[in-house]
Amino acid sequence: MKFLEKLSRFISTYMAVFVILVAAIALFQPWTFKWVAPHIALMLGIVMFGMGMTLRVQDFKMVLQRPKDVAVGAIAQFTIMPGLAWILATAFDLPADLAAGVIFVGTCPGGTSSNVMTYLARGDVALSVSMTMTTTILAPIVTPLLTWWLAGAWVDIPLSAMMVSIVQVVIVPIAAGLLLNSFFGAQVQKAVKLLPLVSVIAIVLIVGGVVSVSSARIMETGLLIMAVVMCHNLFGYALGFVLAQSLGMNMAKTKAISIEVGMQNSGLATSLALLHFGAAAAIPGAIFSVWHNISGSIAANILSHRMRNKHDLAAENEAEAQANPGVR
Repeated sequence: MKFLEKLSRFISTYMAVFVILVAAIALFQPWTFKWVAPHIALMLGIVMFGMGMTLRVQDFKMVLQRPKDVAVGAIAQFTIMPGLAWILATAFDLPADLAAGVIFVGTCPGGTSSNVMTYLARGDVALSVSMTMTTTILAPIVTPLLTWWLAGAWVDIPLSAMMVSIVQVVIVPIAAGLLLNSFFGAQVQKAVKLLPLVSVIAIVLIVGGVVSVSSARIMETGLLIMAVVMCHNLFGYALGFVLAQSLGMNMAKTKAISIEVGMQNSGLATSLALLHFGAAAAIPGAIFSVWHNISGSIAANILSHRMRNKHDLAAENEAEAQANPGVR
């Protein structure tokens, strides 16, 4: 068990390296990961189930205790990233399938990696977790509607089918994990330390599967999509930061909102795009999965060492105490 826990920590620490390695193999040797493509929705469901196993009913109370902060974060998530996606797809004159894929990334909820990056950045972890939960719960309604509104000019959006897909691969697994943790908490906590290992393997395989079935198109448009994805992610960090500061939030909250806005649930974007629009539309999500883990680590490192004063240090300590109530 201890070996698996060490392996889990090692793989989580170097997740970006494994994602890049698998993506490269899948790009040049597509046959190695083509078998994954039909099972991408299942693998995303496993990741979401793991997320649910880390949640407690008490976590939802945080949303009610800090409604203003969570509302600001959720609104920023569902306005900044979708808006940026549409602007970039239009400005770069992307083909219809790739434009839809970029917009899928923008309209999806925040990713669980943002919670880890917020912790590393010494940000408000409780706010980050609350934002991820809130946007994920809203996703079955908000994500399809935003996608229909913004991407409808490029492709036909199967609104009801998308809603059902999100409920199946996100809401149901999270609810199942939450119930399992509620009724069998002691046993679940023993397995939680291994969840990063399972999640990273699933995410790496998802990226490999998408890249393998889209290798020819990536060779053709890879640099263009990489540029769009990088702009999308980096502008998301920047605008989230500026918005939080303009509203007078302390630095701990600002870091959480900046990282949460910039990092998306690209696994969901990849799964939805592949399911409803084909392999090419899933390329932006797969590339985003690679890039945001790299940029998130860099952003967390920068934010953890800069822009902190006495007021912010006190706020960070308070946020950490709320996130870890049992630690003294």
